Amino acid sequence: MIRFENLTKTFKLGGTRKTVINNLTMTLPEGKSLALLGRNGAGKSTLLKMIAGSMSYDSGRIITDCSISWPVGFGGSFHRELTGAQNVRFIARIYGVDTDQLLHFVEDFSELGKHFYMPVRTYSAGMHSRLAFGASMGIRFDTYLVDETTAAGDARFAQKARAVFRKRMEESSAIMVNHNLKQVREFCDAGIVLEDGKATYFSDLDQAIEIHEYNLRLDQG
Repeated sequence: MIRFENLTKTFKLGGTRKTVINNLTMTLPEGKSLALLGRNGAGKSTLLKMIAGSMSYDSGRIITDCSISWPVGFGGSFHRELTGAQNVRFIARIYGVDTDQLLHFVEDFSELGKHFYMPVRTYSAGMHSRLAFGASMGIRFDTYLVDETTAAGDARFAQKARAVFRKRMEESSAIMVNHNLKQVREFCDAGIVLEDGKATYFSDLDQAIEIHEYNLRLDQG
């Protein structure tokens, strides 16, 4: 269960404060994989980071009773001076999972080769994403947070990543931010539309996408 109670988040922009999440109260349905939809700047990534606990909010609270991943594909929390393997060891200790099993999974899945044992500061953006995606898929979470990507890399690797993510979805749920509506339809069965700091839940994914596309057309005049 994930519940928002009077959740508010603002940012200071150009001397004024912009409200991206405005007094949100909502309980997300259990057992559903949700598409988080909204225009650019609506607060989608911000909400994911707050759910993950990596971003603070102004007021309110988020209540959970399930295990939640960090945003899949996000490698910003890796220590740049540690190797990929050392970062994975640290993650294993933090989440209380078997270190050797996680190391083996991530090394095999990420296909980083010798770079797995090199400092993360030497990684390209794609390598960061492979490491982060592999680490998150190597741990069984009740809910996976997915921001814009299920993996970086060529078509073969992307197909491999979607396959392992699909396997995880057999036992878990997800909250997904993705501009690729084909992938949204592949993995999600309901939707939330963020607009003007408010969130609206739709049990019918197609209806959520229809509202989202209408909002996008407003941007285009």
